[in-house]
Amino acid sequence: MSFITTIATANPPHLFRQQDIAAFMLSSMQLNEQDSRKLNVLFKASGIETRYSMLEDYGKSGDFTFFSNLDSFEPFPSTKKRNEAYQQYAPLLSTAAASKALQQSGIEAKQITHLITVSCTGSYAPGLDIDLVESLQLPLSVQRTNIHFMGCYAAFNAIKVADAFCKMNSSVKVLIVCTELCTLHFQKQNTEDNLLANALFADGSAALIVEASSSKKSLQLTGAYSELAPQGSKEMAWAIGDWGFEMKLSSYVPDVIRSGIKSLTNRLLSVLDLSQGNISHYAIHPGGKKILETIEQELGLSKEQNKWAYHVLKNYGNMSSPTVLFVLKEIFDRLGEENDKENLISFAFGPGLTLESMLFQYHHG
Repeated sequence: MSFITTIATANPPHLFRQQDIAAFMLSSMQLNEQDSRKLNVLFKASGIETRYSMLEDYGKSGDFTFFSNLDSFEPFPSTKKRNEAYQQYAPLLSTAAASKALQQSGIEAKQITHLITVSCTGSYAPGLDIDLVESLQLPLSVQRTNIHFMGCYAAFNAIKVADAFCKMNSSVKVLIVCTELCTLHFQKQNTEDNLLANALFADGSAALIVEASSSKKSLQLTGAYSELAPQGSKEMAWAIGDWGFEMKLSSYVPDVIRSGIKSLTNRLLSVLDLSQGNISHYAIHPGGKKILETIEQELGLSKEQNKWAYHVLKNYGNMSSPTVLFVLKEIFDRLGEENDKENLISFAFGPGLTLESMLFQYHHG
């Protein structure tokens, strides 16, 4: 068995209103009147009010520190420059989230036996895992696992790996850190994919403590199920380009999710001889407002049942892999003794097109 006993989050120091980011995008992408209207419509319809970034430039109209100050924005930051920024900033944000998790859990750094890092927005070696060993003063013998380039659903794979470690040894204590700096990879070319990505993505980090047993407040992992929807493989993708990482994010993604979300839910629940009526809480990755609305329609959910996904989308945007953990934290923090033994189901989606689901049971301790 495995239990999530702590969920902590962290964001960069720079918080921007969605309309301020829109103004930056309009200037940098050099859009004509028609495309400017399209961008403004996308931003207003996104369901996002604020987003965080490690870069201060998104709230400025000039005197940039990361992007070029020429009207053309040339030379545009290379992939090398963006990855160097990732190497500078990702350890800081990851350490902030992980330090909160350790403090809240009451577990000392020396007690951590396994470290799992998750990211798809940068890479280097020696990597983020080793930086965390040093900054958190984890044991030099800590077992390290890195999960890279899996996108928005990657946190689920980290939890599965932690669950496997817990089943191997009842004394393990696993620290999971999911960190993404999506805003490093802003693309100024005027394409539908870029317009959509530029309206959604943000930076953030989430850290979990997973233990093999628990007598305190926790979420027990009771089931997991994933499926591929190959017909959506071209609708969501993530590639390394010369000028940063390039996101392929089609407006058809909600339609692909619509075709698979109900069967995904039923197959996960059937393994445990449960039905949707046994589910009390939903933690859905807010990949976008339309995705949330599509899932509600297919599963017969109300906006009230899905309110914490909207809350995270509104205040943080889509931060890729940590985002669903932000939603999970909002729910977990509010569960009390009256919710003991209630079931929570969670979903996340990513390249492939991958549909991931997990089932948890809440224990008040």
